[in-house]
Amino acid sequence: MMTIQLTEEQLAVKAAAREFAQSQLLPGVIARDKDMIYPTEQMKAMGELGFLGMMVPTQYGGGGMDTMSYVLAMEEISKVDNSCSVVMSVNNSLICWGLDKFGNEAQKQQYLTKLASGEWIGAFCLSEPEAGSDATSQRTTAIDMGDHYLLNGTKNWITSGGTSSVHIVIAQTDVEKGHKGINAFIVEADWDGVNIGAKEDKLGIRSSDTHTIMYNDVKVPKANRIGEDGFGFKFAMKVLSGGRIGIAAQALGIATGAYELSLAYAKQREAFGKPIAKHQAIAFKLADMATDIEAARLLVYQSAMLKDRGENFDQASSMAKLFASEAAMKHTTEAVQIHGGYGFVKEYHVERLMRDAKITQIYEGTSEVQRIVISRNVLKGNHYTPIV
Repeated sequence: MMTIQLTEEQLAVKAAAREFAQSQLLPGVIARDKDMIYPTEQMKAMGELGFLGMMVPTQYGGGGMDTMSYVLAMEEISKVDNSCSVVMSVNNSLICWGLDKFGNEAQKQQYLTKLASGEWIGAFCLSEPEAGSDATSQRTTAIDMGDHYLLNGTKNWITSGGTSSVHIVIAQTDVEKGHKGINAFIVEADWDGVNIGAKEDKLGIRSSDTHTIMYNDVKVPKANRIGEDGFGFKFAMKVLSGGRIGIAAQALGIATGAYELSLAYAKQREAFGKPIAKHQAIAFKLADMATDIEAARLLVYQSAMLKDRGENFDQASSMAKLFASEAAMKHTTEAVQIHGGYGFVKEYHVERLMRDAKITQIYEGTSEVQRIVISRNVLKGNHYTPIV
């Protein structure tokens, strides 16, 4: 058996996140989703409670927590409101962790402190109209002009695109070098030449703001490049690997939220003279949900523990995201089935969780990309050390 013993501090974080989600996020979540209302007050409260910079060292205004604490909080928030949890994931995993791990001291002082506190929200700008799963095909360019770079291009599907203050933009600086000619830049949203497109009307996570962002002759100081010249692709892959742990936790939360709602409903809803939970057809659905959720939880927790131990977590995070997202999609669909006609209306929440589940199979690497990552590691014999 895997030995996972949560500390008192981790359990306290989990309890705090659950209480916040139930008391502050649940009220109004259906209306926000329906009308695509960005959760401004809720995100402000999350920043004040430390949920937006959980793994950032305290010297930069963060919580100084481990990845496990972050995963536990993500799971609880995602049971209720995934528009909030996706902003939480991007800000923690892709923006704050990326700057803390790979940024220099000046960048941390200028940007990380505000991002960790939630005063600013960050956006990670990698995907393009023709560069989604293939991150090496960057059309956005950053031309070296001597004392600055000149940034031009378009980025698609950007979470927090309309509300963020800071963007981390992945751009090509030397086409002939291929992926070794890619760099990552810190860009402020109010700089000249940064243009935000209309908010996308999405299937799920509807109250989070997803936009296309256009960069037209944006002057980016040399000091805002992250790492050495040509480091951008490695930077993107590393933060995405860590980000997959957050999305896996989101998927786990979605599946668990749907399961908890289904279990409660099945115990009180009667058909043919007894609760539907007593009918084998429903009881077996609940058994399958519970089993897959537990398996997903072990994979997610293991990837978090490997990251916290400083070990390679690339394969583990891909496995966790693949399995958890597939389980979320499968079992939110089953949750709607268990609820019957009530599952098809918004009041019972499970139809929203089903819509939210789908994106976990797509963003931060599709399920197909995760299988590529896993299969390459398997064929190379690059196995991680399981925590058993």
